[in-house]
Amino acid sequence: MATRERVVKRAQPTTDLADSRPDGPPPAHVVALANQKGGVGKTTTAVNLGAALALYGHRVLLIDVDPQANATSHLGCDPNAVEVSVYDVLMGQHPVEESVVSTAWPGLDLAPSVPDLAGAEVEMVGLLARESLLRRRVEAIRERYEYILIDPPPSLGLLTVNALTAADSVLIPVQAEYLALEGLSRLMRTIELVRDQLNPTLRLLGVLITMYDARTRLSQEVAEEVRRHFGSLVFETVIPRSVRLSEAPSFGETIFEYDPRSSGAHAYARLASEFGERVRGST
Repeated sequence: MATRERVVKRAQPTTDLADSRPDGPPPAHVVALANQKGGVGKTTTAVNLGAALALYGHRVLLIDVDPQANATSHLGCDPNAVEVSVYDVLMGQHPVEESVVSTAWPGLDLAPSVPDLAGAEVEMVGLLARESLLRRRVEAIRERYEYILIDPPPSLGLLTVNALTAADSVLIPVQAEYLALEGLSRLMRTIELVRDQLNPTLRLLGVLITMYDARTRLSQEVAEEVRRHFGSLVFETVIPRSVRLSEAPSFGETIFEYDPRSSGAHAYARLASEFGERVRGST
């Protein structure tokens, strides 16, 4: 099924939040969604959590740092037609605000990715403070948003390290399938290394169980194992395995546009509420 790309436009700075608070809005809470294992619902969560937060009236920016540009196309933006991308921002060719575009979902902006980002890790090696490039760029626009979500690639390379260094907290999606915890120890070690050497305030916001099928014993056992391992860090909300969630990206739509009555839409709405409570509890 062909992706339905939609026209996006350059996002304009907003002043309504600043106007409503005498001292201006607090800077955005920046969250990296990370898991080096692909196919766990990371990008699906980044897009639909962002849309759900916007649905609740928050101003949200999604930064796509994955060369596959799945979040970009999921939001109806053709990666091959992007004028200014995250690649240009990281390479210092454009300020981050020039990359940001509005999406069809009100309140949700996007800093799009392009396939060229695949070569960024090689080019970044020779740059000064290469692990902090994204953090320095993000600082320039934190005042514009309440939440900034970063979707890095499914790896533990330099792009993911940049995402973790730029973030205030990390959300880890874990699919309810066999060997769900396989490799998570490496991710946790990477988070610890980033916290020790680059970003001492980084914290684990929570672990999200995705692709959950309540009809199968396997999903139930995996969920129990994840909760035993991470305890209260696991979100109460679970994201169900859903055909509608799988179909939405091919139309360039969030689940709230594609099927707002689906179980996936209800789950991400609940997640946004729980997510907001956790963020407020951490500040």
